[in-house]
Amino acid sequence: MKHVRIGGYGPGIVTIGDGEARVLARVAAPSFLAAHPALPVLYAVGELERGWLTAFEVSGEPAPLDERPSEGHSPCHVAVDPTGTLLAAANYGDGTAVIYHLDERGAFSGEPIVLRNEGSGPNAERQERPHAHQCVFHDGLLHVSDLGADEIRRYRLDGTRLESITLTPGTGPRHFAFADGRLYVAGELDGTVTLIDGERRTTVPASRQDGANAPSHLQVEGDLVYVANRGPNTITVLRADDLSRVAEVPTGGDWPRHFAIDGDVMYVANQYANKVTRFRLRDGVPEPDGTSYEVDSPACVLIM
Repeated sequence: MKHVRIGGYGPGIVTIGDGEARVLARVAAPSFLAAHPALPVLYAVGELERGWLTAFEVSGEPAPLDERPSEGHSPCHVAVDPTGTLLAAANYGDGTAVIYHLDERGAFSGEPIVLRNEGSGPNAERQERPHAHQCVFHDGLLHVSDLGADEIRRYRLDGTRLESITLTPGTGPRHFAFADGRLYVAGELDGTVTLIDGERRTTVPASRQDGANAPSHLQVEGDLVYVANRGPNTITVLRADDLSRVAEVPTGGDWPRHFAIDGDVMYVANQYANKVTRFRLRDGVPEPDGTSYEVDSPACVLIM
């Protein structure tokens, strides 16, 4: 049976269902969550100045399994590789990332590999230093978006740095996804979505609403791309092949930080509204089904 877990800045990790939300496990600032691909283990970042990574065994009542430092400031994202043997986390506060090995229980193993990045980006107001925002394992490499340097850093799994994927100055890459040989990037600073397909690049506004937009989460499902827009408070649906617009739908809340899709259901974490809203996908377009859950400062939705 799948569960909907919510991370954020409230009292801990929350589980929702049957019209209610309850605290699943108490941990400080669990702003992002990830699931082990084969084990009943849940990972949470502790988005603190001295960042932490916590593993919970969740086959029954949640029980702490292991905890390690994130080796950086304010970790905001965590990911597990498809084999379940590696975990990576991105530290927003100082731009570092970290790789841990995982053992057969899903616990941390051995010494971490710390991935540092020196330098500054072109936007002095927001990019005075690196800001690592997301880790993605893809094609045997680890990719880390750096909002502060307008690039997606690439590493071998032993920590060797490779050439970065660079974005237009001022993009501020946040969340990104690979699908069918293409790369899709949400630009937090310039309010865009960029498609990179070989030498071809296409960039479009993430929202058509008036006012500032700071896109947050981006996800590809089939032939559609979904992106959450903070400011306009909408979810935009684009076609994956050319980023042509399909729809833009209000989230029913304020500051949609993250969302998750489970079949034909979408859950959206509206951080400033203290609410998670549920939608049905009709031909891929989200339609509110009238269900919402009260959750303190939700920032991540995980379905596992």
